[in-house]
Amino acid sequence: MHCELVLPGLFAAAGAQARLPALELLLARGRLKDGEPQSLEEWLAEAFGLDDGPLPAGALSLLALGRDPGERSWSRADPVHLRVLRDRLALVPAGAFEITAGEAAALCDALSRHFAPLEFVPVDAGRWCATLDARVSETPLERAGREVDVQEGMQAFLNEAQMLLHAHPVNEAREARGEHAVNSVWLWGGGPAPVVPPCRWQSVSAGDPLVLGLARAAEARHLPLPAGAGEWLERAPEEGRHLVVLDALRLPLALGGAGESRAALEALERGWFAPLLAALRAGRVAMVTVHVPDAAASFETVRADLRRIWRRPRPLERYA
Repeated sequence: MHCELVLPGLFAAAGAQARLPALELLLARGRLKDGEPQSLEEWLAEAFGLDDGPLPAGALSLLALGRDPGERSWSRADPVHLRVLRDRLALVPAGAFEITAGEAAALCDALSRHFAPLEFVPVDAGRWCATLDARVSETPLERAGREVDVQEGMQAFLNEAQMLLHAHPVNEAREARGEHAVNSVWLWGGGPAPVVPPCRWQSVSAGDPLVLGLARAAEARHLPLPAGAGEWLERAPEEGRHLVVLDALRLPLALGGAGESRAALEALERGWFAPLLAALRAGRVAMVTVHVPDAAASFETVRADLRRIWRRPRPLERYA
């Protein structure tokens, strides 16, 4: 079995100064392959054999839900808390606070009724899609940062949506409880569903519906991300190549939280890197590949590589 991990932001989080013995050993003993720096979305588009251009995240996310996006153009319309400061706008992504499935359904229903015939669909509580043909951002919310400009060409639409959301009973109740109001959406990843050729992986595991939609379109097994590699190994086939997208570092990096980045790194070490290293040593896994798209680096490690003891582990910040 060949396990391929995709870890956007791995070396960018190195400032958290967490020591990760299992990952450091895998990187030190593996064979480095260089490439061109890419965002996760660019890496996915290339890996799944799509044409150049923005990744249609909305249509693919809807496909992960089991819905046929048809020939319509869909965008991601992810819920956010918008703060209007004196000289700028600041966004708090939904991943930084809790939205219930019921709240998401109620808010999407209100937006759909108000903007009919446009349709808003919650893929999950923190990720929504909308039938928008207008030009939207190519940038996922995690890479937009905390301070953003109003999306070009969408100001009138967003102003109207924000007024509707501000007055909605869901947000009135949230504010009464001292919680962030869901008072805007971040629009990105527009376009119709693409034609995706068969991919090289027998299974794809991820938490983001965009990735699962790609796998579904490529006719690969698409599985929600388990808690860790132990659970993943229990259900993974013995043979073939398998992709696991671990994007837990994107939100802490976008919000600038060193403590949160360190905690996320340590959780990945316990849940994924240490169990996979043990599985590689035991022969349960034949190869582990670690892709870091934004650092233009991939590390391939087989069991025999672990005997290269002269290649000593080093802290992650040494790779940055």
